[in-house]
Amino acid sequence: MAGNADVLLGFDFGTRRIGVAVGNAITGRAQALTTLHHDDGPDWTGLTRIVAEWRPGALVVGLPLAADGSTQVMTDNARDFMAQLGAHFDLPVHAMDERFSTIEAMERLRTARAAGTRKKRLAKGDSDAMAAQVILEGWLEAGEANA
Repeated sequence: MAGNADVLLGFDFGTRRIGVAVGNAITGRAQALTTLHHDDGPDWTGLTRIVAEWRPGALVVGLPLAADGSTQVMTDNARDFMAQLGAHFDLPVHAMDERFSTIEAMERLRTARAAGTRKKRLAKGDSDAMAAQVILEGWLEAGEANA
């Protein structure tokens, strides 16, 4: 599935939810899109809809490492998800260290709410989509180091 090389989708993979963000390599910006819920594996219908809508050139998945950089059970789960994404959409899939992305996401959401730019109460999935944005921004900021 060929897409726009400048468009990227970022994912924060979790056991119950997958946060999704879209980014642009030209502007270097990303924005949270949505959170998909899953019980028995990824929501392929939702993922297919998002990929068809945004037509990305590549996908970026947050790789959950322990604070010391070592792997953990979720690291293997995220790698499995990466392999499934690549096979399902025939797109390049890249890993990005996601350490502390959820903490950064929660801080951004709290700051936006305190500033009045976000009025509603935070829902469970809000932090997942924002974490996907943080992951994708990290990928975009690293630029050529990721190529």
